[in-house]
Amino acid sequence: MASSIATRSSAAPDLPPPLKESGQREVFCGLTSIVWLHRRMPDAFFLVVGSRTCAHLIQSAAGVMIFAEPRFGTAILGERDLAGLADANEELDRLVAQLLERRPEIRTLFLVGSCPSEVIKLDLAKAAERLNRQHAGRVMVLNYSGSGIETTFTQGEDGALQALIPLMPASSAQQLLIVGTLADAVEDRLIGLFHKLGIERVASLPPRRSTELPAVGPGTKLLLAQPFLSGTARALVDRGAELIRAPYPFGVEGSRDWMAAAAAAFGIAPAQVAAVLDPLVERGRRALAPQRETLAGKRLFLLPDSQLEIPLARFLSRECGMELVEVGTPYLDRQLMAEELALLPAGTQLSEGQHVDNQLLRVREQRPDLVVCGLGLANPLEAEGMATKWSIELVFSPIHGIDQAADLAELFARPLRRRSALSFA
Repeated sequence: MASSIATRSSAAPDLPPPLKESGQREVFCGLTSIVWLHRRMPDAFFLVVGSRTCAHLIQSAAGVMIFAEPRFGTAILGERDLAGLADANEELDRLVAQLLERRPEIRTLFLVGSCPSEVIKLDLAKAAERLNRQHAGRVMVLNYSGSGIETTFTQGEDGALQALIPLMPASSAQQLLIVGTLADAVEDRLIGLFHKLGIERVASLPPRRSTELPAVGPGTKLLLAQPFLSGTARALVDRGAELIRAPYPFGVEGSRDWMAAAAAAFGIAPAQVAAVLDPLVERGRRALAPQRETLAGKRLFLLPDSQLEIPLARFLSRECGMELVEVGTPYLDRQLMAEELALLPAGTQLSEGQHVDNQLLRVREQRPDLVVCGLGLANPLEAEGMATKWSIELVFSPIHGIDQAADLAELFARPLRRRSALSFA
């Protein structure tokens, strides 16, 4: 993929070697990404092939009652399925037929693998092929894995998008392709800015309708909106797209550099970029100032969870004045993170992978002002007197773009203000 890099490369700062950790993990599985994907594509349905635990996880995370007929569900593997005493494929075929009869608006059906389905070696790829033959012309059946055996929760979107890529039509037309789920209002705003910059054709993946996939080919310039889409980026490059290297659009600085990198890839003059973006930058910095007063000088420890940690660390250190104690990430893709790593303060300690016990020991030793972590660790750390921020909340919130920078900073300032208000010292 190195041959498809579209912008300058940046030299890495003086960072110590990252800590490599492997051990007990505390993360949600990839099924969690269904919560935002099913809202993005209302003509798609996500059918998890898993256990009752899988069903409870998704329903709880989505906050949707089942009688509201959400666009996701679970084909529950019972004891007989798990013991190999029943044909799970026959039961799956029956459930899919019932689902499509009841929900005729479904145009794309994702079969989503889980830990239980992978343990019993249920081949959902073959099941998708079989169901496509059975329901040809009625629905497209795809599959991907949402198992948490070896992944973290944001990788569910990476798997879903990779399932869509083979269906994307080929085209050599010049276009910008924004990859990664964004809130609709944020996406509309960003596309409007790209049009003002002079980029006429802008498409998104995932699209707002699963049947209206954008084209891809040698004329496609690929701009990642999310940092956890390594597999998707490589698959699109294999289809001929050119990857634009840029920081991710978190904060004022990152968002401006992200849009400026796209403009440079299309040959747009820096003066035009400045004319469009500089007024937004000035307004964004003014809006950010009150949050910076709360965050500046505070010590931050990011535990590995969402793969957003490195871009967020860059934003919080450079634009909000926070001191980085340690920045953990489940997986470190140095190619997709090169521009972000170059902007981290010299000496920033990274860690890759997760060993919960060891990381908690370092948190307790360092006693940071704020810990960004998963839900399972937040309450125990709060009980020990440390302010925390749930990392999963950042995936569900509209935090991309210059206009959202102050809102993003407030997500981190809020727990510090809350702890200060509750302090009786």
